Amino acid sequence: MIRVVIAEDQKMLSGALASLLTLEDDIEVVAQAADGKAALKAIENYHPDVCLLDIEIPFMTGLEVAEKLREQKNPCKIIIVTTFARPGYLQKALALKVDGYLLKDEPIDFLISSIRKVINGERIISTDLAAALFINEENPLTEREAEILRLVKNGLTTEQIAKTLYLTNGTVRNYLSSAIQKLEAESRHQAIKKAGEKGWI
Repeated sequence: MIRVVIAEDQKMLSGALASLLTLEDDIEVVAQAADGKAALKAIENYHPDVCLLDIEIPFMTGLEVAEKLREQKNPCKIIIVTTFARPGYLQKALALKVDGYLLKDEPIDFLISSIRKVINGERIISTDLAAALFINEENPLTEREAEILRLVKNGLTTEQIAKTLYLTNGTVRNYLSSAIQKLEAESRHQAIKKAGEKGWI
């Protein structure tokens, strides 16, 4: 029996998915989670064979959950199931060596066969995403600029970032200004959005 955890914040979709998967003789949905933290907890508690992770879920994204599982050397197979065909997301997922990256508009049969294939060691990527694999944009941000954008994204002020990284307020502002310029953004929030969409932070 293939044990599955579903992480999806749209309850109707999560419920429908669970119902369809449960119809299969060899698949059992052991837990459903509506956010990343709950997903991680469910995976730690239920030890599933496969987890289906949406990317844009609250508290922790599906990619952050995947990263955590890889850090913990958790043997659970990871399939990202998302609406987004963004190259940055896909590249980040592949860098994390996820086992599958599927778009939500794939037929349910494709998902079911993908679950069985990843259990047997295959890696599955939606056909529509093949082109995105070749769009490998260079990340213009330095490590420090990316780190500061991440801290801003987490709600820290310039002063808090300066204290955390042992920098002056002016230096933090310079790094932010440089990141905004490189990303051709109009504000720090737009820069965070752009860098996030590309999978650079």
